[in-house]
Amino acid sequence: MDRAALADFLRRRREALQPADVGLPAGARRRAPGLRREEVANLAVMSTDYYTRLEQRRGPQPSEQMLAAIARALRLSDGERDYLFQVAGHNAPAPTTAAAHVAPQLLRVLDRLDDTPAMIISNLAETLVQNRMADALFGDRTRFTGPARSEIYRWFTDPTERLRYPEDDRDRQSRAQVANLRAAYGSMGADSRAGDLVRRLQKISAEFAALWERHEVTKRFADHKTLIHPELGAIEVDCQALFTEDQSQALLVLTAPPHTDGHDKLQLLAVLGQEQFADARRD
Repeated sequence: MDRAALADFLRRRREALQPADVGLPAGARRRAPGLRREEVANLAVMSTDYYTRLEQRRGPQPSEQMLAAIARALRLSDGERDYLFQVAGHNAPAPTTAAAHVAPQLLRVLDRLDDTPAMIISNLAETLVQNRMADALFGDRTRFTGPARSEIYRWFTDPTERLRYPEDDRDRQSRAQVANLRAAYGSMGADSRAGDLVRRLQKISAEFAALWERHEVTKRFADHKTLIHPELGAIEVDCQALFTEDQSQALLVLTAPPHTDGHDKLQLLAVLGQEQFADARRD
């Protein structure tokens, strides 16, 4: 671990970012350039003291999970992320695990989406990051671990996952989940995490196994769907996907046309989400 190189790199990347670059308000006049240390720490979900010690060359060696969180907070490119891992004494992430590093170009778009649900997902339907509106609509989908990180896995193993959709649309969703996994399987290979997910689900779910044999293949695209919110009921939305060049990640944005019931409910959801976050802070 090269403490000096790590500290200097973190400080310079932090100073190169402005609040608007990460979706934060500018606030009062700043005496120093770039983001504050506490802002980076909050974005990376770690203590300010821990992050400060890294910049001051006196922190412990960060884990790979910590480094991935810092890379995301600082909006690092793939090359910058690899350098961060190396000066911190770790190997650069392998391509099979690097997909968990959120694409900076998608993050820049997500940072500017505050009035409608949006999230960035992997090609295995793992929610990597989501905005406050998506949190209000779906709950925190980044909290899952292991195979359950994938929405596809949860769809076939957790009955509550299906409650977000009307009953008459669940068969279509099942086919879409499997077809999306088939596309990921084709690009990642049988020995990849996609292959492992397929093998797990074939053992657990007869429904999945039957659908897998149909060899249907697709990727996420523009879609119109109805989602069921526990307090607001049915919400009709349009779903648009923006992919990275290698198709490994996608930014999903949910909107509704103006003057529709879905649009009105999304506006209510924005207020509901703010109240929920306020309650969480009081707790």
